[in-house]
Amino acid sequence: MNLLLVITLAFVITTLGINEIFAENNTYFDSVKFIQYLDENTALEEVRNGNLDIYYYRISADRLENSKSREGLDVFDSTGGSYSILLNPAETEKFNPFSLKEVRFALNYLVDRKLIVNELMAGYGAPMISYYSPFDPEYLTIIEQLEAFNFRYNPTLAEEIITKQLNDRGATKVNEKWEIDGTPIEITFFIRSDDPVRKSIGEILASELERIGFTVKKDFGDLNKAFVVVYGSNPADLKWNLYTEGWGRSAFVKYDSVGLGQMYSPWFSNMPGFNDPTYWNYQNEYIDNLTQKIYTGDFQSSKEREQLIQEAVVEGINESVRIFLASKVDQYVVNQGIQGIVNDFGAGVPTRFTPINAQSDKDELVIGVKQIYQGSWNPILGFSDTYSRQIWGILSDPVTFKHPFTGETIPVRGDWKVETAGPDGRLDLPDDAIMWDPFIQEWRKVPNNATAISKVTFDLEFSNWHNGQKMDMNDVLHSLYFTIEWGTQTGENDKTFDTEFTPRAAQTVQTLIGVKPIDENTIEVYVDYWHFDEGEIADWASLWSTMPWEIFSSIEQAVIDGKVAISRSGSTSKNISWVSLIIPNDALVVQSYLDEFKNEKFIPSSLKGFESNLEYFEERYSASSDWITKNNHAVISNGPFYLNAYSPESRTISVSAFDDNSYPFKAGHWSAFENTQFPKIIEIQVPKIFQKQEELNIIVKTSHTDSILYFLNNNRGDLVSSDTIKVNEDPTRIKISTEQTRELGVGANDLKIFAISNSVLKPDFYSTSFLVTDSQNKLPETFQDNTQLIDTEEVAPWLAIPIIGIIIAIIIFVKKRK
Repeated sequence: MNLLLVITLAFVITTLGINEIFAENNTYFDSVKFIQYLDENTALEEVRNGNLDIYYYRISADRLENSKSREGLDVFDSTGGSYSILLNPAETEKFNPFSLKEVRFALNYLVDRKLIVNELMAGYGAPMISYYSPFDPEYLTIIEQLEAFNFRYNPTLAEEIITKQLNDRGATKVNEKWEIDGTPIEITFFIRSDDPVRKSIGEILASELERIGFTVKKDFGDLNKAFVVVYGSNPADLKWNLYTEGWGRSAFVKYDSVGLGQMYSPWFSNMPGFNDPTYWNYQNEYIDNLTQKIYTGDFQSSKEREQLIQEAVVEGINESVRIFLASKVDQYVVNQGIQGIVNDFGAGVPTRFTPINAQSDKDELVIGVKQIYQGSWNPILGFSDTYSRQIWGILSDPVTFKHPFTGETIPVRGDWKVETAGPDGRLDLPDDAIMWDPFIQEWRKVPNNATAISKVTFDLEFSNWHNGQKMDMNDVLHSLYFTIEWGTQTGENDKTFDTEFTPRAAQTVQTLIGVKPIDENTIEVYVDYWHFDEGEIADWASLWSTMPWEIFSSIEQAVIDGKVAISRSGSTSKNISWVSLIIPNDALVVQSYLDEFKNEKFIPSSLKGFESNLEYFEERYSASSDWITKNNHAVISNGPFYLNAYSPESRTISVSAFDDNSYPFKAGHWSAFENTQFPKIIEIQVPKIFQKQEELNIIVKTSHTDSILYFLNNNRGDLVSSDTIKVNEDPTRIKISTEQTRELGVGANDLKIFAISNSVLKPDFYSTSFLVTDSQNKLPETFQDNTQLIDTEEVAPWLAIPIIGIIIAIIIFVKKRK
């Protein structure tokens, strides 16, 4: 070696440190191990003593009620999950009381939502009657509609409604039990026994139904059983009448376009029947139309979008096929030796950013999970349960994601430029733009004079796949092909049709007008889609793939040949495997097609005209086949970790760091998400006693705050004054004019103040009351509330967070109207 080089290298090592001259790691941990812990109490102790670093499931509030019980732990409160009841509305020869809309609706009075929150959830949550809870940004859009329902626990009213409907159908009560045609009206209630809260919800509601006179058969089970009994059966078979559902979220979303479709609309394949043509299916064209417009951006303004949301929510509640009960505030525990936790407003601690950003002095991060494997691992219609998505989130990188604290679309693997003529105008497409044609099975140029509402140019950031092959534009184009091919039903015998996937993808397909690849990293996408937020347009138009095209091609051919199904309903109706790439047998099916494609020098129709080098295809097939041989699974992606092993016997999944130089993000890239500066109210000066008809001045001192929102209500509950004030200097003065203070009532009047940040959709909140008098003898007194009085750590979450959730929606509502 050249002596000068040796000396120089030694100097660099000495001066910079050895870690700084070699490639940085992509993650802080070399590996992450996920271990199943069904019992939360055991998991809590394991986190406390360091055998577990994090537990990805809520811990009961009574186990964390004092400082001693929290020793050695960091506890994070998180919103995002919810509970609901799914009802079977099937009309069958055997009488089903829930085929009657009025009977379903009556259950809203039979469930005691306050009891669920206060007793079963120890106050860690909030009652909810629609898909949107008080924690959601869309909440204020619908609050007037929700209040109109005025749901309260009223079992007497529920029984009156149900009795009338049953009597009208010829049912009678015999010995306090409902019968029809001499046969008891029996209800089968599938109750999740693996979740103590849902088990209790089911037991309580079953008792209420029995008290009314129904014969109730309770069927207990977990999600795997629910996939078969509830989601995998024909509703007309009445294997179930009610089911206790639970929901989690993988991200915080500012503008939700999917939720109402998923929870209320048949087209999304998530309502009873699940669009399986061999089943009885719930139908509702009205709500389908509303939610499809929300989903595809078919509105002219933010106000029209709000109206669509309002109408869809009202219809969903009126139909009551899915009844929402409570939104959750989950408490996650982390060993104090772990740093870098990201607490996403939607996903909570289990966000994809936590394992990527977490750090300690250990090489391996150990995470306890409630379930290690449920459902299916496939990138098309798998990863449908919370548990698998939590792991998949660190194995794969998306092109876009949602900011964990604002819910806005952010770039991950691609930057974009949006051009739009929407909502009313059109853009011309270039003559060489193309689109896949599923009828002639080839790419074609778009028609002459083709136009679109919006154009998005993506600069994509490729890396190597976990199998060592480089990602490229072929992966992206094949992904587009698959969406169009499987999102279009070309005839009754179309083999590229799936009862779940096709109806959903069809909504996307109808907005895709054309694409134009520019170079190896850049592509233009033309869509008939508009949104008042350009980030949402980019998110809608984004093209990407989380697995190599050859894996998709192999799965596709296996489905066409009838060996596997891509969806749960397809698997059940055809009695074949719901393809799961983590399962060795399914991986071998995929591998057999890879080897066949290699031997036959197969080029997919989707890539003809883009790639003709046979060596390229051979290398792709060989690399993925070799991966399956070596790893015994077919999970190949592009994220910062790769799947190392799944052990059903030990109930563990191990993933290892993908230390590949092509991976674009180094350890610490997302660290800004761990140190988010939340707005805070430090001090408030307000009179204890105020003389009516004088100007009222309130002084508010804050930190990390862009604006202050306040509400002043008189003693009758009427709103006297409300405004949003920009924080230009601190402290901020709120002035209430004498004209307004005349509206104050003698007695206690209420003041609510919110500190708002433009970068974090979670305001700080403080409320107080002050006395108003007409007397000339009483003088105003002033007091100062210190930080401790308004520190949210000293306010019970069930009191503070629901109000915060409502105001998040208020903020968005105000911003839309500026």
